[in-house]
Amino acid sequence: MNPQRRQLLAGAALAAGGLTSAWGQTLNLAPAPSSASAERQAGPLPDVGSPLPLPELTLLDGSVFRPAQADGRVLVVYWWASTCPFCALQSPEMQKLWDAERRKPQGLQFLTLSIDRKPEDAQAYLQKKGYTFPAGFVTPQIHRAFPKPKGLPITVVRGRDGRVLQAEKGQLFPEDVELLGRWAA
Repeated sequence: MNPQRRQLLAGAALAAGGLTSAWGQTLNLAPAPSSASAERQAGPLPDVGSPLPLPELTLLDGSVFRPAQADGRVLVVYWWASTCPFCALQSPEMQKLWDAERRKPQGLQFLTLSIDRKPEDAQAYLQKKGYTFPAGFVTPQIHRAFPKPKGLPITVVRGRDGRVLQAEKGQLFPEDVELLGRWAA
């Protein structure tokens, strides 16, 4: 992401966060303890070059993602939520990249993970938007095995050797998502 855009986005996010906080205090709204607690305890992004072990999980379409599917392939892991405004801007770009890469012999593989409160919410959102990228749901068991880093959306690229090539917190712009394809080349 270019530095000027990153600064602009960071400033907008801080301003929006301050307004949201003030609005929530005025109306005496409090975030759900479970999601707020999980976010407070979330760790940082994985370091580039660090191993990224993958869990086995059942996807929202009923198929099963097995870690061996990613062996020798470049995998994009994308944490999102149907209620996240930044995810709503990035997800269409992720779908475009998925459409472009999925049939290539050495194209990027995808594993997206919804942190919605209920899997039904994530499924309804995917269906409404027409998204077909592989999507799982973060259950407590999955969270223990494969914890989401702090922030949202989160995009991590895992290399053919199982190590992190790139890790991004926050919305990626269309050109940034398109550039993820370079890792498959």
